[in-house]
Amino acid sequence: MRMSEGVEWAAHACAVLSALPENKGLSAAALAEFHDLAPAYMAKHMQALARAGVVTSIRGAGGGYRLARPATEISLWDIVEAIEGGEPAFRCSEIRQQGPCKTPRADCKRPCGIAARFARAEALWRAELKSMSLADIVMEVVRTRSMARNAEVIAWLREKL
Repeated sequence: MRMSEGVEWAAHACAVLSALPENKGLSAAALAEFHDLAPAYMAKHMQALARAGVVTSIRGAGGGYRLARPATEISLWDIVEAIEGGEPAFRCSEIRQQGPCKTPRADCKRPCGIAARFARAEALWRAELKSMSLADIVMEVVRTRSMARNAEVIAWLREKL
């Protein structure tokens, strides 16, 4: 399964937003600048996150985007679903009912073994993403990154606020 780069961009943007003080926001342009990304494309993904209720936009001084709820309540699945949608990755087209040795429709009351295994794997993948909060990821990054790098990020954020 391949996800679009927008998932990566959105996850990193949400991680940056998790460091903001309450009632402060960061523009899509600033979020794009943080990782040297295309501002228009970042804005598109921020709008998708806002429609999904992952982030909210605020107007006025200190406006921009901020997390809509605490980072502990935002899962990686929330971000993936906001950008990619919730459709299953594997779509069974019932090809077993085609060709010279096709299986009769009456014998296809249950998903085939292939579709069933893909569905099971995807359910496990989604469950794993749902079990990981944005806060878990951010804390791991902060813990494993040097204090100097953490200070650099905080200084950049203060400059943008």
